[in-house]
Amino acid sequence: MTQTEHKLRSKRRRDFFDHFEKLAPALEKYRKRYAYFWNDIVRYCNYFIHEDDSVLEIGCATGDMLSKMNGKKKTGIDFSPKMIEIAKTNFPEINFYIQDAEDLDLDEKFDTIVLSHVTGYFVDVLNVFNSLTSVCHSRTRIIINYYNFLWEPMLIFGEFIGIKQKSPRQNWLTKKDLQTFLYIAGYETYRSTRRVLVPVNIPIISWLLNKFIGRLPLINNLCLNQYMFARPLSTLPEKEYSTTIVIPARNESGNLENALKRMPAFGKRQEIIFIEGNSTDDTWSQMQQLPSKYPQWDIKIDQQTGKGKGDAVRKGFSLATGDILMILDADLTVPPEDLPSFYYALTRNKGEFINGSRLVYPMEKKAMRMLNLLGNKFFSIMFSWLLEQNIKDTLCGTKVIFKNDYEKLIKNRSFFGEFDPFGDYDLIFGAYKLNLKIVDLPIRYRERVYGDTNISRFSHGFLLLRMVGHAARKIKFY
Repeated sequence: MTQTEHKLRSKRRRDFFDHFEKLAPALEKYRKRYAYFWNDIVRYCNYFIHEDDSVLEIGCATGDMLSKMNGKKKTGIDFSPKMIEIAKTNFPEINFYIQDAEDLDLDEKFDTIVLSHVTGYFVDVLNVFNSLTSVCHSRTRIIINYYNFLWEPMLIFGEFIGIKQKSPRQNWLTKKDLQTFLYIAGYETYRSTRRVLVPVNIPIISWLLNKFIGRLPLINNLCLNQYMFARPLSTLPEKEYSTTIVIPARNESGNLENALKRMPAFGKRQEIIFIEGNSTDDTWSQMQQLPSKYPQWDIKIDQQTGKGKGDAVRKGFSLATGDILMILDADLTVPPEDLPSFYYALTRNKGEFINGSRLVYPMEKKAMRMLNLLGNKFFSIMFSWLLEQNIKDTLCGTKVIFKNDYEKLIKNRSFFGEFDPFGDYDLIFGAYKLNLKIVDLPIRYRERVYGDTNISRFSHGFLLLRMVGHAARKIKFY
């Protein structure tokens, strides 16, 4: 770095420092004036922050936003001593430290790190992101909130007429800029979105525009607040995990033994749980013979007391002892031979919820009827928009998640309710709410070799439309 560059950086840092030291006594009053705007940020972050999380806010100012965030243990840092002095006085139950974001010195790893409207004031954004490495573990989530650069002229005008607090010239970073900085520092972004068309509370108008109109495609690009979600790129420590494979079976007598004969060995240990679901053939009697007939496998069997595949999956997961939970449909249209790919995608940290996708490779002729295919493509588009991550196939039976994440999902289940007889959406929505990275894994979808499908194209199709509405209400327009 040249001497001139060093002087320029020092001057910018000093200008920012002086600005925030001067702003500190008036900040609480200013934020109360625009509470509608700041509370929306807290509300959205809280959607993804679990109650048991440890939370770090970079640039916490006087701590009012951090005080409203979920989390079991909360920590805030800011480089302004006056800001931290006020924060400690107002919120003594929270840990606050005077620190520069480029030189973090905290002896702790956090589950969630929030940077709200501070990236514009970093003299060196890359150095800040590099510094975050010291406070991240392999499952840390970083939530970055920043202004949409399209609003720069309007915000400058707001400062000119006095309705916005004046500030030193800041960085106006695009989505691509932040993604590049994060990638170089060792993070990947897996979701981004925008919120708030009207940043002040105008009765009815703000509610309508911000909750509904501003969430629609294209119009959403005009929103003021941008959000980016990132996670460390580093892989999990190399180790072998035990796996539980749940196989729900209704009228699948002829497929049970093939599931075991074709099952590949992978991981530290495999547990296979068959759940019989109100069959009218001899599925249950055939299932009872499996543990003694195949002693080389760790097999459990049980019968569901409710109805639907979702109930059977939840029953199987409740009996599971493996580190990883998998679902394999008993019709074997998803080949058991593909399960190691799901295992390695999860254990190598490519994603935290691995969702099978049948809509990539060419299918066998009778694997999926045309109406089913068109319906799956329609729901793929809808749910990719709703979840802000690419979901190509929502109804593929094979899905994989770590057991400890599923246990958190159970705690959140009341948020969505018991709405899903299939079980697929219970898991997908739950993974979204847990802020997990969802990854589609293409599989080759096969024809059935025994029995008939349990899916009704029309009655289940209407049920799926109801789920789109449910997801829209609980996710996109929440």
